[in-house]
Amino acid sequence: MMGKQDIFQLDFAYLETFSKRTETTWGSLFCNENQPSYYDANHAHVSDAYDNPQAIIDEVVAFYESRQLIPRFYLYNLDSLQNLIASLKENQFGYEELISPVQLWDKKTIEKDQNENVTIEIVTEENYEDTLLIECSIKEFGGKEVREKAFEEEFNHPSFVHYLLRYKGVACATACLFINEMQARLESVATLEEYRGKGLIGELIRYIQKEAVKQEVDNLWVFPIDEKIENVYRKYGFQSVEKRTTGHAFLGGKSITEIRG
Repeated sequence: MMGKQDIFQLDFAYLETFSKRTETTWGSLFCNENQPSYYDANHAHVSDAYDNPQAIIDEVVAFYESRQLIPRFYLYNLDSLQNLIASLKENQFGYEELISPVQLWDKKTIEKDQNENVTIEIVTEENYEDTLLIECSIKEFGGKEVREKAFEEEFNHPSFVHYLLRYKGVACATACLFINEMQARLESVATLEEYRGKGLIGELIRYIQKEAVKQEVDNLWVFPIDEKIENVYRKYGFQSVEKRTTGHAFLGGKSITEIRG
């Protein structure tokens, strides 16, 4: 199994598909000026303690404000970053802590007859718009402002395969598989509100698990946004291996908690 540092590297590989990473003496800066509202594309990543937290803050603020972007931090290993967190609050940053479960598939495929009303297809140029409409409707993804550009970048990147589920011919659910060095993660799982509660996500998850087996990936991961979603994935063989507490500091705009509702 991958260790914590390996999981971080998988995170970085994912982020680098839509954001440019710049290494610093204290961490990393991620930036995509074409996606100013996409938080994951524009943030400083800090996981280790540093002697001069104000110097980090000044560097990050100057970096993002020079690009007309809101300065944001994602913080890890919070026990070692208390001085930085205190300094961020003194500099008028908003601050929240998010609990993020990490789940790993047990590689046991559930044999079940597929719902005769369900078809699943790989996303191509022909069904691109159908998929985009679903993803832009999901507020947790940031809505159309964020997802329209992000989906385009993912669609054109070789590490992503997107899937579209139709129920009785109607496009109503999506998900994608991101693969990096034989590690895979399930992303962008979404269902139109009026089609929830029909077991469609289960159909899609089982299909993608079989695709992961065909791709011969070493592991299939998922990073649910909360414990409720964590319990959903648990039904499909995803075992919880860790709960990460991430700090999010921001000098303007909405918190992630507000966006998720």
